[in-house]
Amino acid sequence: MTQHFVPIAARPSPVRTRGLVPWVRAHLFGDVKSSITSLFLLGLAAYLLPGLYSWGLGHAVFSADAQACQSARGVGACWGVVTEKYRLILLGRFPFEEHWRPVLATGLMLGALVVSCIRAFWKPWLALVWVAVMAVFFVLMGGGVLGLSSVRTDLWGGLPLTVMLATLSIFMAFPLAIVVALGRRSHLPAIRSACIVYIELIRGVPLISVLFMASFMFPLFMPQGVSIDVLVRVVVGITLFAAAYMAEIVRGGLQAIPKGQLEAADTLGLSYWQTQRKIVLPQALAMVVPSIMNNFISIFKDTSLVTIVSMYELTGALSLALNSDVNWRPFKIEAYLFITVVYFLFCFAMSRYSLWVEKQLSAGKAR
Repeated sequence: MTQHFVPIAARPSPVRTRGLVPWVRAHLFGDVKSSITSLFLLGLAAYLLPGLYSWGLGHAVFSADAQACQSARGVGACWGVVTEKYRLILLGRFPFEEHWRPVLATGLMLGALVVSCIRAFWKPWLALVWVAVMAVFFVLMGGGVLGLSSVRTDLWGGLPLTVMLATLSIFMAFPLAIVVALGRRSHLPAIRSACIVYIELIRGVPLISVLFMASFMFPLFMPQGVSIDVLVRVVVGITLFAAAYMAEIVRGGLQAIPKGQLEAADTLGLSYWQTQRKIVLPQALAMVVPSIMNNFISIFKDTSLVTIVSMYELTGALSLALNSDVNWRPFKIEAYLFITVVYFLFCFAMSRYSLWVEKQLSAGKAR
C-alpha cells in the first residue's frame, strides 16, 4: 500500500532574542514610554558628549605640567594632576621609598578576594589561605620584622587602607550579623533584649558618630597606661555598625522561611543548630543576597568616613595630596573623577558578582 506524504509549508524563522538589536528593542524601545525616555536620553547625550569629549580628551593636559594645566583651565581637563599625584592618592603617607610594600600587600588581598569568589575554590583550606594573606598583609604594611622598617598605622592610607578596612569589616560583620539576627528571634528574653538594644542603638546613630566614639571617647574608659591602636578601634566600630544593619537583613530572610519547614525539622529530630545550619540559614541567606551585597557596597564606600579620625584612606589621601600643594590644588575635580572610577570599579564588580550568585542560586532551585 502506497503512502502519500503531504509536504509541510515552510515556517518563518523565529524572532531573534539574542544580540544587540533584540536587546535594544526589549530594553530601550519596549513600549511608548520607554521609547520616549530613550530618545530623550539619547538626545541629551548627543548634546553633552561633544563638550565632555572636548574637555576630557580633546583639550586635556595629560603631562604633569602645572603651568600647562593652568593655561588649559576652563577649556580642558588637567589629568596631569593624576600623573603627578597618583602615588600619594593611592598609597597615602606611606614612606615613598617603601611603596612596593602596600602595592604587594593590596595585590595579595585582592587576589585572595578574587579566588574566594570562584566556586571551585570554596574548600576548607581557603580559610587558611586568608589567615596567611592577612598575616602577610600586616607584616608588609607594619614592618618591624624580616628586616622591614616599622611603619606606624597612622601612616597607612589610600587604597590599601580602604581595601583592608572594607574586607576585615565585612568578614567580621557577616557572622556577627547572623548570630545577632538569630538572637533577636530567640525565645530567651535576655538574649532577645540584648540583641534588640544593640541593633536599635547602633542603627539610631550615624557611622561618623560611632567612629568618633571609638576613636576619642573609648580611650577615656580604658585603664591608665592601656592604649588600643586607632586602626583596631576603627575596624571594630565599622564592624559593629555594619553588623547591626546586616542583622536586620538576615532577620528578614529568616522570617520568610515557612513555619512548616521548622516543624518538619522538629519531626525529624534535628537540633536547633542543625535546623538553622542545614535548613533555615541556606534558604534565608539566598533570599537576601541582593540586600547583603548592597550592605557590602555601602561598607566599602563608608570607609571614606575614617578621615574624621585622621586616617587617610582613598578620599582622605586625595585631599592630603592636593591641599599640601598649591600648584595642583585647583584641579580637585579631575582627581575626584579619578577616585570615582576606582570606587565604581570595585562597586560594579561586587554588583556583578551578586547577580552571578543569584543566577547560581536560581539554577540550583530549578534543578
